[in-house]
Amino acid sequence: MATRGQVFGSSIVAAYLSLAGVAVAQVTRGADYPDRPVRVVVPYTPGGGTDLVARMIAQKLTEATAQPFVVDNRPAVDGVVGTEIVAKSQPDGYTLLLVSTSHAINAALGRKLPYDTLKDFAPIVHTANQQLILVVHPSVPAKSVKDLVALAKAKPDAFNYGSSSNATALPTELFKAMTGVQIQHIPYKGSGPMLTDLIGGQIQMSIAAAISAIPHVKSGKLRALAIADSKRSTEMPDLPTIAEAGVPGYQATIWTGMVAPAKTPAAIIERLNREVVQIVRSTEFRARLIESGAEAAGSTPAEWGSFLRAEIAKWQKIARRAGMIGE
Repeated sequence: MATRGQVFGSSIVAAYLSLAGVAVAQVTRGADYPDRPVRVVVPYTPGGGTDLVARMIAQKLTEATAQPFVVDNRPAVDGVVGTEIVAKSQPDGYTLLLVSTSHAINAALGRKLPYDTLKDFAPIVHTANQQLILVVHPSVPAKSVKDLVALAKAKPDAFNYGSSSNATALPTELFKAMTGVQIQHIPYKGSGPMLTDLIGGQIQMSIAAAISAIPHVKSGKLRALAIADSKRSTEMPDLPTIAEAGVPGYQATIWTGMVAPAKTPAAIIERLNREVVQIVRSTEFRARLIESGAEAAGSTPAEWGSFLRAEIAKWQKIARRAGMIGE
């Protein structure tokens, strides 16, 4: 027969376990998420395409949840540094990552990374697709892709191009491989500093994110020669694609999406997915993207995960064609 003390002790333990179960259930359900500020790491410099998308989404998430979603730029090494920070963060939903095509390309190139691109992250949502645009400094005497190719072939290595990451470097290397031109590569840590030098004439050309470059084209600071996508820009419909302009079969685009550390509770992933899909499919968000040559996406976490795996395989093929990795 149990003593009064044993009964009392058992009651305390049962009550404790019950409360603990409620707490765990709340976290698992994400019922109270978020209850404090959330950090959204962007592993690139401010002002680039990924940063612009991240800030639009963070603003709307702040409004929707009444908790600050704060963008934290951590640029370095094609996004590896910022990505590693998130991979090693607590999987509680309070540190998120806005990735771009570089996330897949880093894995596609076989680089030694301090994280596993697929295993160390939980996919949340595919946020946007961004077109790339071939732009030159106004001093470059080329009014078309054919003009640029002719100039570059006449003066090998006399021209240089800037890239904000491998997501813009690899498409340019593919362009070089398909046209046979020799153009020197000047890498930058983000779109902001790269575009500053392009506008200043320190570099001559770039295949850049349209969302970052089109405003400078409209202001006359840069000249657009072609769109890198297989379809024309809705914002600049008279501008041909690179394929139409003389490089048949050329096509390259970039994208952005959100991930969290692996093992983040499914309920939190689902809550974030639901909120972000609503944001990116809103009329306001779509309109702001279209103005800059981008389009909203939106997906389930599973669809986004499948997309990432397919992108790694796709960029491996492109890297081989550009001669950046072996067969």
